[in-house]
Amino acid sequence: EEWAVYQKLHDDPRCTRIGKFLRRTSLDEFPQFFNVLKGDLSVVGPRPHYIEELEEKEKSPLKKYAHLVLAVKPGITGLWQISGRSHLSYEDRVELDSLYYKKQSFFYDLKVVLKTIPLVLISRGAV
Repeated sequence: EEWAVYQKLHDDPRCTRIGKFLRRTSLDEFPQFFNVLKGDLSVVGPRPHYIEELEEKEKSPLKKYAHLVLAVKPGITGLWQISGRSHLSYEDRVELDSLYYKKQSFFYDLKVVLKTIPLVLISRGAV
């Protein structure tokens, strides 16, 4: 049931103690900055979606917003990361990602980054 709503598990049995620490402190996101330098990712944008999510979009909340979410370069942080992170349902996360499409700008990205920093430092909403 948790997977059906959130598309993630709060207490994932596959995650080691070190992995839980890395996820809680968001250090697991650090290697993605190499993808930013390569140009594959943006710092701010919708989170990348798994191929399975895109293939099953006819059955998912992504269907309604896919054209918006996929029109923007994916990012490391975004609206759902500053709006509740792991406490949001998958549908809410997709909706926030689509909202970013409509609001994206340099100053909006700066605002998202500035709101992300304290949340990461205090591990708020991290799994």
